[in-house]
Amino acid sequence: MRAFACPVCRSFVAFEAHRCDTCRTAVGLHLPTRSMVAVDESGSTIDGVQWIRCTQNTTLGCNWLTEAEQSEFVRGRCLADSLIRREPAADDTLAREKLVPTARALRRLVYQLAELGLPIEPYWRSDGGLAFDLLSSYTTGEKVIIGHAGGVITIDVVESLDVYRETLRVRLGEPYRTMLGHFRHEVGHYYQHILVETGSGAARYLDDCRTLFGDERISYSGEIARHYATGAPADWAESYISEYATMHPWEDFAECFAHYLHITDTIETSREAGLVLHADRVRFAAPHDIAPLESYADGPVERLLFDWHWLSLLFNRVNTAMGKNPLYPFDIPPAVTSKLGFVHRVVRDAGKD
Repeated sequence: MRAFACPVCRSFVAFEAHRCDTCRTAVGLHLPTRSMVAVDESGSTIDGVQWIRCTQNTTLGCNWLTEAEQSEFVRGRCLADSLIRREPAADDTLAREKLVPTARALRRLVYQLAELGLPIEPYWRSDGGLAFDLLSSYTTGEKVIIGHAGGVITIDVVESLDVYRETLRVRLGEPYRTMLGHFRHEVGHYYQHILVETGSGAARYLDDCRTLFGDERISYSGEIARHYATGAPADWAESYISEYATMHPWEDFAECFAHYLHITDTIETSREAGLVLHADRVRFAAPHDIAPLESYADGPVERLLFDWHWLSLLFNRVNTAMGKNPLYPFDIPPAVTSKLGFVHRVVRDAGKD
């Protein structure tokens, strides 16, 4: 995540901030320039265009700006919040409370997608466009299945409850489970469909995708039944990033896509903080200084993963020093490196198109 500065005093401003903590200037996030801008009651004029606060400013805590002149379908919402197709009813106060952190995670996702140059085509503009149904199984009593279908990503907002999510994480044997992780995994299904399996992407990527991840035409329901009946293969760690990835080629791709987003966002956050690992100052053998790059788009995925290996060693130690589990409790074997390399290629190409 980029580190934002106050447009007035240049102090650090958090991604979710509505006001600078130092000089108290009211600020809003302007997505096109990836920057915080000063705003007043009328908003802010940027390059001759009037930008105003998102209408979800008070209800969902959104600090993003949106164009004053926009389509009626947007309803005064910023890009990220306009992607919410369904949400808990206004009188469902408990679910609405949990919608706030869920929408916050969604905005982090959308910001990163825009930063990577991935296409964000809203459902209200195109059939099959990206949409999010953020629903609650806890208050309605209806089962909400997290997943993706036809551009629509469904998320159960009860996952924002730490106790609920942690209980599921332990029961399912998952080393990592977060709301942002759900968003990143499910959007991987969306991008596999629109960038790899359909249109010009099918001729460009599909054969390589099947070679690496397997043939996605195999029965999904059949593979789910197999997975829950027999579990992951004993040697799964040699070829997969997680046990869940062994379920079906679609899940393997989505897991790798999510990890690509985990890694690139954390590395960018490190770079924006000015972090450099100095080889002559650590107490163990290190090959050379590790300085995160401005962009890894022009290099092979191995360069990205090399830097990530050394940075994640530090982050894991920081977490365990606080009595928490390692930040990134995953190994990346050669087979997964190849899969992440494919994701890197697809993302890089999308950013250039």
